[in-house]
Amino acid sequence: MTEKNILNVIDGTLRSVENNFKTFIEVLETTKNELILLENEKTQLSQDKKLLESEKLQLEEATKMLEAEKKELEFAKNKLEQETQEKEQKIGTMTEEQHRLLNEYEKVKVELSKFAKLAEEAESQELNFEKIQALLSIFRVLVEKIWQGQPHYKVLKVLHGEKEVMTREELKNTTGIGGAYILRAVQELANVNLVEHDIDSRTVTLKQRLYAKEALDKK
Repeated sequence: MTEKNILNVIDGTLRSVENNFKTFIEVLETTKNELILLENEKTQLSQDKKLLESEKLQLEEATKMLEAEKKELEFAKNKLEQETQEKEQKIGTMTEEQHRLLNEYEKVKVELSKFAKLAEEAESQELNFEKIQALLSIFRVLVEKIWQGQPHYKVLKVLHGEKEVMTREELKNTTGIGGAYILRAVQELANVNLVEHDIDSRTVTLKQRLYAKEALDKK
């Protein structure tokens, strides 16, 4: 092989190596770019994962809050239902109590009418000790068994004490009787002019004193 041919072979080989080297460089550059892209995608995926985990935690917290609010609402609902039931029972009890008081009031009126009739008969007759004792016994039974339990009796008794003018609230607290029963008793006592009832100020004034303040204190 001549020197010229040798040079041509060497030159061809060098060109081949140069082309291969360029190709290798291009492959390396492409691989580098792909690695950078993969690294960026990995970073983005990591960020997306953290974001999803954060959103998951927020959803779990929101779920817990909703469950707590649901329990509170259920508790409030049950409490409201219980209070409503208790109020309904109380209203029913009040209604029964009102009927009982009305029945007792009717009994009092019957007994008073009987007592009034006996008194009228006694006025036209000569009274002896036995008749007086009998009438007083009836009156004592009326007072002890019936009148003492009635709002009318308690209201009059309180107003015959130290204060002749009291509010309905004071009468309620002093006698321990419900406001509705106090109001009814006061109105009925006012109708027979035993007390004066000022609706605006809710004050009750004794109009007719049946006995002195000191009478009940004397033995």
